[in-house]
Amino acid sequence: MGIVQEVTDKFPFDEAPQVLRRQEELLLADPLPGPVKLWQDQSPLEAVHFPQAYRPQKFAPPRGVYESDHIRIEWQTMDDSRQPFYHRNCDADELSYQVWGERTLMTELGSLEHVPGDFSRIPVGVAHDNYGRQESHLLFYIPAPVEERQRAVRTSELRIPPFPGWQAATVNELVTECLGAPGHDVAIFPSDERLLLEQAERDTARIQILRADDSGPETTWLYRSAQVWIGRTLLGASGGREYRRHRNSDEIQYQISGRRTLVTQRGALHLEPGDFVRIPVGVAFASVSSEQSAHITLVSAHAVPQVAAASKKAERVAVQEIDSLRRG
Repeated sequence: MGIVQEVTDKFPFDEAPQVLRRQEELLLADPLPGPVKLWQDQSPLEAVHFPQAYRPQKFAPPRGVYESDHIRIEWQTMDDSRQPFYHRNCDADELSYQVWGERTLMTELGSLEHVPGDFSRIPVGVAHDNYGRQESHLLFYIPAPVEERQRAVRTSELRIPPFPGWQAATVNELVTECLGAPGHDVAIFPSDERLLLEQAERDTARIQILRADDSGPETTWLYRSAQVWIGRTLLGASGGREYRRHRNSDEIQYQISGRRTLVTQRGALHLEPGDFVRIPVGVAFASVSSEQSAHITLVSAHAVPQVAAASKKAERVAVQEIDSLRRG
């Protein structure tokens, strides 16, 4: 039997983790039978997939992927279009990650462009709209405040017009609570868009674009709140001989690039770009890959249930199959 290492940590990762040596075949095995069954049969992990490359389609509201009272994660795509209103959150900072194409973000704190790999955060209470061009992006609604943990590579600026072809108009402004969830609007009213954008003349705060540094640590943490951390994890070819277990937090991963096999105590999933997966609290997991792989890592102190339909389910794999993956 192969010996692997298990690292059990505790959010917010300010204590030394517990490190154990395990027999991998037993770590991934079904429990031994006993005179009385005192445990549940846990469901295999699931992956949710949205194609990264833009596909022509009519404008639609963002698609929910994971949602709770403490965080919401959505996937959105836009085809040379804008959202039908300026949005203002009452209780959440709104973060985004640009997956595909280009998008202009217009806010009271200035406008700025997004290209693939860009992260940004809209502070709570700031009105904003998007103009996307054959693009897709992720959205994260997190109770405020959230803070940046890396230096900005670009910042917003007052731009009138914010993009070519823009014309001043009266637009709707939507105010929401409950992390921007549908059906939780508290006010909607007409608003002068030029006045909204010109607020950046009077407010010195700015929206920041962050990007993970490829020369940094395996996981570059980009944002932190009291309950949620978000970062980018970059893996080289990996045999996955170190398993990790979060004692008090869920982990959600979004595959940016490369392919890998996520091996867990609830089955193995072959992940490709565009896949989301949630690893529940207390479940050990490792990644096996023969190529460089990058994914978003989100750790939440609260459970984050999946609300989107699953695209595939994890399957049990024998250690011999895992060893075969390691050999390439």
